[in-house]
Amino acid sequence: MSRDNRVSTAPPPVIARVDVHVLRWPVKAPVRTSFGTMHDRPAVLVRVEDGEGAHGWGEAWCNFPSCGAEHRARLIETVLAPLVTGRAFATPQAAFAEMTEKTAVLAIQSGEPGPIAQAIAGVDLALHDLAARRRGLPLWRQLAPDANEGSGRSGVAVYASGINPERPGETVAGLRRAGYSAFKLKVGFGEARDIANLAEVRAAAGAEAAVMVDANQAWDLATASAMATRLAASAPAWLEEPLRADRPWPEWQRLAAASPIPLAAGENMIGDDAFAALVASGAIAVVQPDLAKWGGISGVIGVIERVAAAGLRYCPHYLGAGIGLLASAHLLAARGGAASWLEVDANENPLRTLLCPPLATLDNGWITLSEAPGLGCEPDLAALRSLCA
Repeated sequence: MSRDNRVSTAPPPVIARVDVHVLRWPVKAPVRTSFGTMHDRPAVLVRVEDGEGAHGWGEAWCNFPSCGAEHRARLIETVLAPLVTGRAFATPQAAFAEMTEKTAVLAIQSGEPGPIAQAIAGVDLALHDLAARRRGLPLWRQLAPDANEGSGRSGVAVYASGINPERPGETVAGLRRAGYSAFKLKVGFGEARDIANLAEVRAAAGAEAAVMVDANQAWDLATASAMATRLAASAPAWLEEPLRADRPWPEWQRLAAASPIPLAAGENMIGDDAFAALVASGAIAVVQPDLAKWGGISGVIGVIERVAAAGLRYCPHYLGAGIGLLASAHLLAARGGAASWLEVDANENPLRTLLCPPLATLDNGWITLSEAPGLGCEPDLAALRSLCA
């Protein structure tokens, strides 16, 4: 297997097997959002192996409801694995297109476009890891526009998210000591509490730090407009999902016109058309696709290009285990702009930290990706399962 940057002319290998592993870590402190609480941290890991013994890892989104982890795993095992096993695809993008096309009617018939998209994303991430490993390149180099010229960057700016409404100032102070320099607070727990919590976070973070807020679709237009004005005193960098993701774009446009805070959204969008409409609306300043929820790397690359062409900001959403976070970091390193930040859930989760080794390099808001082939991580399933027991 070549470890230089030359593209092999050999025919692509056949996909020999697709394996899925469900893990579930029992949390010590539940993670709260405006629409629900996570009492454990599930993960769906996907391993794809080709006929020559090379393999790659991916992850499918499965956070809410947590019982959905087993469902995504079964979708991969029973629907997607038969579509790709025994097949050779020239690129991961070709496999993504095939899986998407072959399941389009099923997604409509079953009423499950989201779970199917998440299952496809998990397989897609594994195929990209596999492709980079076969070339002996770190994924961030493989995905760079000029991979054969050695482009891409290994440093990634990150921010701490998932900050709960209980004692958020103490949380931020601890995160600063851990090496974070930007922070995102959960809001949507009542006007007085949200305003007080954000002021507390701003005081703990410092006047120069980037602070963001995430409402998790908690408000209607009138409430969001009022809250944007009231939260602005603490100078948040963006207000994330203040409205339900399925609200019509004219509502988002009215909110954007009234809000002193830039709006962020995208984690709950599915498909190229949805992201095209988001960009065309002019309402969203920070676009946040989640590559484990829709698109994998194959789909999200096109979104990043559209976002860049529109002069908007790409900051990927992510809330899961370490494989998907690592894939998000590699894609951002390869294709993100100078203003792009990676979301890192700040709540304790060994399924994240053990599967994303670059988190150990965190310093002053940056992590560094390795030169190891692919994602640069090989999950120890036995050790992970022992943690989840």
